[in-house]
Amino acid sequence: MRGSDGRFIRAFTANLGGGGGGGSITRAELAGIVYGLDLAWEQGARKVLLQTDSVTAKTLIENATERHMHFSLISEIRRRLQRDWTVRIDHIFREANFAADHLASIGHSETIGVHVMARPCTSLLYWLFFDRVGLKPPG
Repeated sequence: MRGSDGRFIRAFTANLGGGGGGGSITRAELAGIVYGLDLAWEQGARKVLLQTDSVTAKTLIENATERHMHFSLISEIRRRLQRDWTVRIDHIFREANFAADHLASIGHSETIGVHVMARPCTSLLYWLFFDRVGLKPPG
């Protein structure tokens, strides 16, 4: 979560576990959107630009029916979008948000659950820098 000027506000990483559909990439993307919306709301954000690198997740939020296997998560997102705030969901390429990609990758090494950071962990600082200046990291 960043301010309109790109400064760090909060971040989270999550380990959803591997069993019971926990390994589904789409499920993880949708769960991340739920957690992100909750975090933004709790931080008092009322004008939010939510960026996802998953075209599938964005499309499902807009169009999925009750028969979709992840409809319970989609319903949770839709309920949150009905709050008294403005949320725009945009698709971005994965390379446009190195910090989010890094957080997703380190979530696997965390204990089960969601872990919120009030300050960026050391490894995240590197990726935040490159996101802020709009450059691809070396290597």
